[in-house]
Amino acid sequence: MNPNLRNLPLDERIRLVEDLWDSIASDQSVLPLTEAQAAELDQRLDAYSADGEPGRPADDVIADIRKKL
Repeated sequence: MNPNLRNLPLDERIRLVEDLWDSIASDQSVLPLTEAQAAELDQRLDAYSADGEPGRPADDVIADIRKKL
């Protein structure tokens, strides 16, 4: 680890990590899927299509989780 990073305040190091992660996420299209990853995604999409159950909106699920906390 770069010793200079330890000199930065924690909140600034967290921001740097977030910025780095955002830059990686924006470049995802340049990272090709492996054959195994593509096969897994295809299998999950097929299972979702065969199920016919659309699931629940994320907001509803999150609200239910918060009620249990």
